[in-house]
Amino acid sequence: METLVENQTSYTMNNAAMHVFETHQKAEKVLLKFDQPVLASMIQGKKIMHLRDYESFDFLPGESLVLPANEKMSIDFPEAMAKNPTRCLAMAISEDKINKVLQFMNENMPKDSKEEWGLMDYNFHFVNDRGIFQILQRLLFLFSEDHPSRDFFVDNMLRELVIRILQTNERKIYSSATLSLQKDSRLTEVIRYIRENLHTSLHVDDLSKRACMSPSHFYRTFKTLLGISPVEFINNERIKLAVGLLQDPKRSIKDVYLDCGFESRSYFNRVFKSHQNLAPGEYQSKIKKSRFLS
Repeated sequence: METLVENQTSYTMNNAAMHVFETHQKAEKVLLKFDQPVLASMIQGKKIMHLRDYESFDFLPGESLVLPANEKMSIDFPEAMAKNPTRCLAMAISEDKINKVLQFMNENMPKDSKEEWGLMDYNFHFVNDRGIFQILQRLLFLFSEDHPSRDFFVDNMLRELVIRILQTNERKIYSSATLSLQKDSRLTEVIRYIRENLHTSLHVDDLSKRACMSPSHFYRTFKTLLGISPVEFINNERIKLAVGLLQDPKRSIKDVYLDCGFESRSYFNRVFKSHQNLAPGEYQSKIKKSRFLS
């Protein structure tokens, strides 16, 4: 280990480079940037990301972030410690590789809308689905494997990864809207409050008072700007948190749904399954199996 902050292990291939960062002590305003488009994915712990012109946000296990080349990041590590380091994967993918995947998709996977596939939205923050999680686990193995054909293996996995992320990007709902809200917006403060208090009871009436609006005006404004209702937003954020917590095999389902602010197991199961197409127990079992196989 060279440093307690952002200790880095790197692997380089033909079309991509993978960096695994470990942080073993609390730190603030750690600066980082890459000269190629990068996919950052949290493995363990918590970061607070500060991106240019965007509201700061928590970056948790099970989440990923797509960044453009030369995007300057400022990162806080509020929970890192020697016994429980923060771990994050960052994979820089060549633009030539991305363009070849786009060409493949336009020739073989045309959109129903007749529009062509194009570059993904940058600063796209999303929760990994099971497919993306398993690809990232496989790539972690392949990059470190001493195999004569690993460039070929990695190349195929990269194509699938880019396709899945682009398809996820097409289905995004409120990510861009929350990032683009002005920092002095009344909704920005409400969103920050929601994210910091997911474990508590959150009610539209109380949130509207924080925004200094009537409940009906708050509901309309929220849905107009973000494209979803306040309750849908709260559930989305709670499921993002749950996805990260379920990756800890020591956590019980009950601990997870209570820590995420759900009052009943049945409601948690229903909301989780609508987002992940799996029940929480099935999701946790598959995560354990994926780690064992990788």
